[in-house]
Amino acid sequence: MSEDNMHLWNKVKTPPPDALKEIKGGRLKGMTDISPQWRYQAMTEQFGPCGIGWKYEPTGVRFEAGNDGQIVVFADINLSILHDGVWSEPIPGNGGSMFIAKETAGWHTSDEAIKMATTDALSVAMKVLGVGADIYMGKKEDRSKHDNAEVVKCPNCGKGGYVDKNKANSFYCWKKKDGCGHTWTKANIPNEGQEKLFTEYENKLDSAFKETGVQGMVPIWEDIVANINKITGSQFRQLEQLKNALKKQAEKA
Repeated sequence: MSEDNMHLWNKVKTPPPDALKEIKGGRLKGMTDISPQWRYQAMTEQFGPCGIGWKYEPTGVRFEAGNDGQIVVFADINLSILHDGVWSEPIPGNGGSMFIAKETAGWHTSDEAIKMATTDALSVAMKVLGVGADIYMGKKEDRSKHDNAEVVKCPNCGKGGYVDKNKANSFYCWKKKDGCGHTWTKANIPNEGQEKLFTEYENKLDSAFKETGVQGMVPIWEDIVANINKITGSQFRQLEQLKNALKKQAEKA
């Protein structure tokens, strides 16, 4: 199999950690659910917006009787992608969802059953293109390993970030741990000198504001701009956010 045949598959096979969620109950307990929105993002990144670079056509909806009077709805779709200016042959997908279910609290009718079945059908069709393939092949990252993983300060929000096991020298700020979802490489991590200078500027801005107000921050900010190459881009943005927050504080006073 040539590398060209695997190009798309390799691009979309690995969902990011914040697109994954462990299923807590039911027959699928312990398995991993992939965010549908990530699937659509992955398709858009590779082919362009839905309706322009990829599209799907609903081909059928049917309701079938389940156990104990329950009713299941099934949806069928055809997925197509645009490749070299030509639409592909339809890629079929079939999905299902409970329409009328017997739950612990009683009978429940879902007004989103058709939508959920269609989402399921799209995931089935996209799966054969490789979207989320690592999960289906059992290559899910063990979330418990985060407890022992290398943790570094996120340059965007200041919280803890984790090593991305799928990419060398890459980190992500895990949303499940109240992070911001930011990703970065080791090249973007501030060194000791940058951290020291950043802290000095933080303290200077804060002290100047407390002593002489907004006007007192002007020379400090000019110094920061003059030395912008001595700190990282994210550090500069954090200082800018601090400056703006102090200005708003003064306006409210």
